[in-house]
Formats: sequence, structure tokens, C-alpha cells
Amino acid sequence: MLIQLLFSSVEYNSDLLQDIYSETSGHFRDTLMNLAQGTRQEGYADPAMAAQDAMVIWEACQQKSGEHKNMLQMILCNKSYQQLWMVFQEFQSISGQDIVDAITECYDGYFQELLIAIVLCMRDKASYFAYRLYTAIHELGFHNKTIIRILISRSETDLMNIRQRYKERYGKSLLHDIKHFASGHYESALLAITAGDAEDY
Repeated sequence: MLIQLLFSSVEYNSDLLQDIYSETSGHFRDTLMNLAQGTRQEGYADPAMAAQDAMVIWEACQQKSGEHKNMLQMILCNKSYQQLWMVFQEFQSISGQDIVDAITECYDGYFQELLIAIVLCMRDKASYFAYRLYTAIHELGFHNKTIIRILISRSETDLMNIRQRYKERYGKSLLHDIKHFASGHYESALLAITAGDAEDY
């Protein structure tokens, strides 16, 4: 199904893989291309291989060479969700760090953001959207389009879970940060969509 969607972009008269290749570059492009090809394994888990993969990721965070980046993105893009669950646990044991924190320390730019997005979406979509909201509020100067898109698209699915993850990871509630950075009718609208209680502010 994914491959059909990728190659039948009739609405835009465009090929997703070609667009990715022409509009991006480097390891960021390689990782996007890998994801877009939809080659992730299904339902496979091997504890011994998980330990090896975790060591590869740890070395990739230490060495940061082109070869290590390639191995890192190959693991994150191709191993099954079940396998990656074990890989992340093994990585925690090996390094003493959560893999998201390690990636944040070792890499930067779009490549870092993409790796974190892969990990968070695989592990917990609510955590991923909490991360996107925090970044949009605190690092992008209250990026309105991102904030509105996430709040509206998730408002009828898992926004309450996103709020919970946001507070757990960043110490302050999403409602508090919206109230701090927005104002007027815009603030009121965002708070209404986010459906918070007064004590969360």
C-alpha cells in the first residue's frame, strides 16, 4: 500500500522519491529515501541481534562518521518495531542513556530531527507530537503553522496523551506554555482546542 501511495501521487503530478532526492541531500536524504521505500521488516525480533544493533548505534553516536551514520539509519529504518523495542532497551543498558538523549547530544540539524522522529513515532506517537510541539513553541519562536496543525489534527485522537507526555518530559504543561507564549483570542482558541483545566495552566 505504501509503495502504491508513493508512486501514484496523481494529485500533485509528482513522484515522492524523485522529489525527496532532488530537494534534500546527504544522510538526511538517504534516511528519507529509505523510509519512503517501505522496506521495514515485520514482526521479527532477535535478542542477540538487538544487542549487536544497540552497540552499532552506540558506536555511531561516538564516531559520527559517514559509515556509522549509514549503519544507524539502516537499523532505524529497516528493523521491525518489535526488534527496535529491544534495541532501545539494550542501548539504555550499554550507554546509560535514553536513545533520544544520545541522538540529541551527538547529532544536529535535520538529520537529528529525523532520527528522533523515527524513534519517538516507533516508541510512542504521543511523545513524538509532544516533542514537535515543544520544539515549535520554544525553539522556533512559537511556530504557528506547526502548532495549529498538530493541535487540530490530534484533537479528536490522542491530544490528551500528548499533553501528558509533554508535561512528563518537559516539566511544564502544554497549557502553561501556550498561555505564556500566546495572547488574546488566539490564545483562547488554542486553549479551547487543547481542552485544558485551569490547574494545568
